[in-house]
Amino acid sequence: MKNLIRSVQMLLLLTSAILAKTQVPVLNSFPSATAVIFLDFDGQTVDNTSWNTSGPIYCNPSGLTNSQVTEIFNRVSEDYRPFNINITTDSTVYWAAPAAMRMRVILTVSSSWYGSAGGVSFVGSFTWGDNTPAFVFTALLNYNSKNIAEATSHEVGHTLGLYHQALYDTNCNKISDYNSGKGTGEIAWAPIMGVGYSKNFTLWNNGPNSFGCTNYQSDLDVITSVNGFTYRDDDHSGSFADAAITSFTNNQFNVNGIIERNTDQDMFQFSIPSFGEFTLNAIPYNVGTGDAGSDLDIQVSLYDYTQKLINIYNPSTLLSSVIDTSLSAGIYYLKIEGKGNIYAPNYASLGSYSLNGGFVANAPLALRKLELHGTVNNDKHELNWLIDADEKVVTQILEISTDGIHFSSLVQPGNSVRSYNYIPTADGTIQYRLNVSFDNGRQYYSNVVALKQNSMIQRPRLAGNLIISGIITVNSPGNFTYMIFDLNGKTTHKGLLTNGANTINSQGLKNGMYIIRFANMNQQWTDKFVVQ
Repeated sequence: MKNLIRSVQMLLLLTSAILAKTQVPVLNSFPSATAVIFLDFDGQTVDNTSWNTSGPIYCNPSGLTNSQVTEIFNRVSEDYRPFNINITTDSTVYWAAPAAMRMRVILTVSSSWYGSAGGVSFVGSFTWGDNTPAFVFTALLNYNSKNIAEATSHEVGHTLGLYHQALYDTNCNKISDYNSGKGTGEIAWAPIMGVGYSKNFTLWNNGPNSFGCTNYQSDLDVITSVNGFTYRDDDHSGSFADAAITSFTNNQFNVNGIIERNTDQDMFQFSIPSFGEFTLNAIPYNVGTGDAGSDLDIQVSLYDYTQKLINIYNPSTLLSSVIDTSLSAGIYYLKIEGKGNIYAPNYASLGSYSLNGGFVANAPLALRKLELHGTVNNDKHELNWLIDADEKVVTQILEISTDGIHFSSLVQPGNSVRSYNYIPTADGTIQYRLNVSFDNGRQYYSNVVALKQNSMIQRPRLAGNLIISGIITVNSPGNFTYMIFDLNGKTTHKGLLTNGANTINSQGLKNGMYIIRFANMNQQWTDKFVVQ
């Protein structure tokens, strides 16, 4: 059975437009691909197809300017960039493709033959081989390039076998046939097979379709399994050994690449000739400000010559990433990959990007040295650091990670403090780094230190030995007594601890160092802490 999908995602107010009469620019996204999607802007008479139940359909041109045609082509091309398929505006390319590996999308002002819809297509028609097209109705989309591109990718998705990505509540009740996504700004996300007119970051998705909340549709798997084509070949290796070597010319380099799969990582090697400042702009393909039309949220990881991670760059509210740091002479590596964000899942952050690197020798930097050191002393993690800089420290935050990727604030010591020790509550290997900002507006990260937690000793532990909030937190494995002494031996607090997290109000304690003693029937332990 041929399934007709009517897309009424969003109908905007119809306004007048002058029909385009200029020659449509000839554009191809991947000329070597066998599979073809033809974007037909200049009008077409449709006959002898599955649409023609009442005779021929006469479609006028799209009513779009050449600049709009180019933007729509670029947006749709980026949606299909990971795949081995050519998006084209050239009818001769369409006719040269195998009949069962091509699709014509007619972008037209003519919609009265069908009705009010953003577009319409038959599910799975890409492989029918009978030239049945899909339609996008430009006038009903108010001649808006962004919305027309979204509708085009959506309708092509239907022809490739996809149904709608729908939206359900927690009780499995359908809210809408179209998942409208979530979020605001540059990283606002929606599925291509939902409705993404108001969202910048529209992607393929793995979610419930319109036939039920348990009917999960993996868009990528459907596209690459039933249409005769799959992903493009990987353009850059993901290994250190086979990293693409990138050289500076006039202290700059420019590299392009594509993240084709959600497991893809592209690795690049470059050399710094002398101490200086290295900058990198990692930019996803886009058609305008705010990374408009991008399909890739870029994460960049920087490694030294020993393949040790220096830092990860992935701004939380942007799709692009920036590096601005001082490096010594030597070999370094960049790892590029697509990631999700607070709105978008990690499923299909895919697409093309450019890397623009720069180097300035002996650049005047606020920071000469920022080194973090750490040791494990019984059950404590003891950290200390060195900051050698001309500028004044305005904030320093000791950050912690249990997975080596996502760091969060552990403590914000005073600007003159250079050490911190505490007893971790998490098991396994814990990683630390120092985030320092200076009064000239510059911000730097230290090296990463990994320490393994020894959790064999079952006794109460301070959550931290620097008390800023007025509350002392103690994690206890059972019932214990505690006593707090000042450095003169005077008892200031005492009480009982129970299993779990316990809080002690440090009211009355002046700034300075104190000793806390924990005890049960058999043993006792002492720790030091500082009230600040």
